[in-house]
Amino acid sequence: MSDAVLSARTALVTGASSGIGWETARLLSGLGATVLVHARTTAEAEDAVERLVAAGARRDQLVELAADFTKLSEVAVLAGTVVKHYPALDLLVNNAAAMAPERCTLTDDGNEVSLQVNFLAAHLLSKLLRAPLSAAGDARIVNVSSSLHRTASMNWSDPHRVKKYSRVAAYAQSQLALTMATAEMAPTGSGITAVSLNPGLCETALLPLYGRAGAPAAEGAAAVVRLCLPDVEVVNGAYYDGGLAAPTAQAAQEERSQKRLAKLADQLVGRAA
Repeated sequence: MSDAVLSARTALVTGASSGIGWETARLLSGLGATVLVHARTTAEAEDAVERLVAAGARRDQLVELAADFTKLSEVAVLAGTVVKHYPALDLLVNNAAAMAPERCTLTDDGNEVSLQVNFLAAHLLSKLLRAPLSAAGDARIVNVSSSLHRTASMNWSDPHRVKKYSRVAAYAQSQLALTMATAEMAPTGSGITAVSLNPGLCETALLPLYGRAGAPAAEGAAAVVRLCLPDVEVVNGAYYDGGLAAPTAQAAQEERSQKRLAKLADQLVGRAA
């Protein structure tokens, strides 16, 4: 594979300060892409970029971006910055994720925190970045999901699970929502292809939720980057596991549920959209 297979392409990787996101940024920059390195704070983004340069990345291919996804207003500002400076965006890797806390915790926007960070932020970003993604001509959105989405169900009447909360159920629901919403992020005629994947169980901050040993984060990142490569054919809305297309949870395939989720997500992001 040419080291410059992604040269002249621009990629935004969310949650790129550590784990799979950082490794994804490293691999994409190694393939020639300009990488917008997102982290929760400016200090974390600058630190991530310093470590990427120390690992061999070219400094002129890296751009720090900061936004706290527990605040939807910051997600909107991040999108506005990207639109202003990058009229064409080739890749959006929605990787940012948070472990659901022990107790039900709502953001200032009124959403359960893992639902907002893991799904609503990606939903909002994909909407607000549609113009530069479409302008790229053959853009891809890659949503980093989890096999746990297959264990989940959408609690339509109480999506924040205030009445009956379980951190595992809340986290799994956020991943189901992300997987279910993938096709909707790339409407017909937009020139965008959106896919989701399970990167495998890796040594990341989310590992305690699974309670098992994991593979190096670089392995998960390699699975993500594979779906970013122009010579790898992908199907819009498809879910991948271990590099191969895999079945999703039944709920994620139901058109009625997909439309219901899109409507709910638009309501939950509210004025930030």
